[in-house]
Amino acid sequence: MTARLVKRLAINFAIGAGLILLSLAVGMIAYRYFEDLRWLDSFGHAAMILGGMGPYSEPKTEGGKLFEGFYALYSGLLLIGVTGLILAPIIHHVMHLYHLPDEGEPAKSTNPKTRSSKAKG
Repeated sequence: MTARLVKRLAINFAIGAGLILLSLAVGMIAYRYFEDLRWLDSFGHAAMILGGMGPYSEPKTEGGKLFEGFYALYSGLLLIGVTGLILAPIIHHVMHLYHLPDEGEPAKSTNPKTRSSKAKG
């Protein structure tokens, strides 16, 4: 792996981890506000939803039920987005290994050069 690929992977991983931590913090605050849970319980609920496991207890308030539904939908989309963010440098690197064109770049031939018509005799 090249240094440039490792750097881009590290940056994208850091951005993804930051988004996950921010989402976890928002979930914890919302559970604390809507369900009046302690911080540790709020962390547990938010982490379970964000991790895709689902809630481990039924929300008691209408606001908590609405938040939990929207938070679960958001978490699913976040999973897809962060996965794409982290895999993007790897896919880009593979495209370059096989000489696939970038956007707006003409395709490069991977076939070896053939002899000219004069050399064929």
